[in-house]
Amino acid sequence: MSKQVYILNGPNLNLLGKRQPEIYGNETLEDVRLSCEAFAGEAGLAVEFRQSNAEHELIDWIQEAREKADGIVINPAAYSHTSVAILDALNTCDFPVIEVHISNIHRREHFRHHSYVSARADGVIAGCGTQGYTLALQRLATLLKEA
Repeated sequence: MSKQVYILNGPNLNLLGKRQPEIYGNETLEDVRLSCEAFAGEAGLAVEFRQSNAEHELIDWIQEAREKADGIVINPAAYSHTSVAILDALNTCDFPVIEVHISNIHRREHFRHHSYVSARADGVIAGCGTQGYTLALQRLATLLKEA
């Protein structure tokens, strides 16, 4: 039986491939979803892939994942740097959480250097482009096998 993984994406990631391609690349979020589903299938994971610009919706999905999932991959985008509420929701989860950033947040504006989500994450992948998602799934699969 496959382990269930939620892949949650925060604000503006619906514009991936159109917004600042010099930073985020040309792949769309649909491209990311397809590559995640392909990798997940090979790794014995089932993926629930979602995106929202609304903080409360991401929190609702994290709370839903507490009951239905075995792990979360999250790209909280700008909420990384502002949302204690998302951190609090993740802190209620007793399974692995991997944080993903397409760009290297540590080479960007100073305010992006801190992520509240990192305080809960079991791993953080930043600066690997959209490949970071499959790297996150690979790490999550390893953590789930070890558990």
